[in-house]
Amino acid sequence: MALRLLLDKLSYYLEVKEVRRVERAYVFAEKCHEGQLRQSGDPYITHPLAVAHILADMHMDHESLMAAMLHDVIEDTGVTKGQISRRFGRPVADLVDGVSKLTGIEFQSKAEQQAESFQKMTLAMSRDIRVVLVKLADRLHNMRTLGVLSPAKRRRIARETLDIYAPIAQRLGINDIRLELENLGFAAMYPLRHRRLREAMKAAKKNRKEVVAEIHQSMEVRLDQEKVEATVKSREKHLWSIYRKMREKKRSFRDIMDVFAFRLIVTSVDDCYRTLGMIHNMFKPVPGEFKDYIAIPKANGYQSLHTVLVGMHGVVIEVQIRTVEMEAMASYGIAAHWEYKAGRQTADVNQRRAARWIQGLLEMQQQAGDSLEFLEHVKADLFPDEVYVFTPNGKIIELPGSATPIDFAYSVHTGLGNSCIACRVDGQLTPLSEQLESGQRVEIISAAEAQPNPNWLNFVVTAKARSAIRLPKESAA
Repeated sequence: MALRLLLDKLSYYLEVKEVRRVERAYVFAEKCHEGQLRQSGDPYITHPLAVAHILADMHMDHESLMAAMLHDVIEDTGVTKGQISRRFGRPVADLVDGVSKLTGIEFQSKAEQQAESFQKMTLAMSRDIRVVLVKLADRLHNMRTLGVLSPAKRRRIARETLDIYAPIAQRLGINDIRLELENLGFAAMYPLRHRRLREAMKAAKKNRKEVVAEIHQSMEVRLDQEKVEATVKSREKHLWSIYRKMREKKRSFRDIMDVFAFRLIVTSVDDCYRTLGMIHNMFKPVPGEFKDYIAIPKANGYQSLHTVLVGMHGVVIEVQIRTVEMEAMASYGIAAHWEYKAGRQTADVNQRRAARWIQGLLEMQQQAGDSLEFLEHVKADLFPDEVYVFTPNGKIIELPGSATPIDFAYSVHTGLGNSCIACRVDGQLTPLSEQLESGQRVEIISAAEAQPNPNWLNFVVTAKARSAIRLPKESAA
């Protein structure tokens, strides 16, 4: 039944011969895993089938789906990579091998195991980004079925998910998977806090219902009057993000729930800006709270207009405005409208962004002293509050929050960072330790004989800068 549902799902966007190849992979995997059970007592084949369902929801290509079906056969049965290659082709065998290598090795400590696994994932991603998409789907199904494990094991897997897998999903722009990983991780890591927060949220939703409906209707009426085709959605706040805001910003649950969130989905970029004008005309915008991620997309390709307004009854309203295509990108990121032609990724902007990020990871990996140092760098880079600044030529450089001119210099080029002696921000000489703000124009003053100053390590925030300052000669080479 589950297989039939999958094949029906695939028939909507894959060719008949591709659907048949996925079915062949299932039949082979079922035979390989015959007699094997999951810890829940279910036949083992239910897991790869569920992973394939997750990838099908993302409209992934048939080779990824075949790899999902086969991703545990090398590790858990006597089948070799060569046998998979002969039966299903080299690309599928490489994908299966890449996913298998991420989980198949034992290490001395959990921290070391996590770090080594992530290093392997980085190398696998650099060869084929689909490896990590299969791995994310694999992790998501494991998180959905975590209940059968011991509490200690649940917490360990949840921590790894929150530290590594959810941020990777965010960096690749796969928001739907990221949100589910975070909420499942939160429930497994802090079950009591999760339950209490969920109950408080249910109670708050009842009280908010009328106000949300009133704001929703007023927006729809205005858009209709202006003849703008749009879908208005009231946006659910997610438990993990509420919990993090309460903890990090030391705010009460009520403060966070007093903000009403809406998403307006329109048909064109022009309509995004028209709708913004209309909404600002209806409700008073809060100064300094407007962000234009359409003109300057986030590093993972995310695009949207964000604004905060004071609405009727004095309630605070957060509004996101985006097109249908931007909504798909926000949900599925690099997997949105996935295509493979002649064995090569299409030159899609979002895939190029992901490739640049992965290239940066490889550079960090080469410069890090060991796998634990590499993982520490990556965690810092996975949680950026982005700042967007301009080079003297007008090129936009994206940096994490709290970045300084030194971070900027190294992000442009390692040699520029190593030879930096001073900087001008918006034409004014500025200390190298000063934090940059979005919209600033940054000019680095360099000298050929200059060397990195070890004191810079006290204020730089990017992993690339930290690694290069520690190893200036190797970095410059």
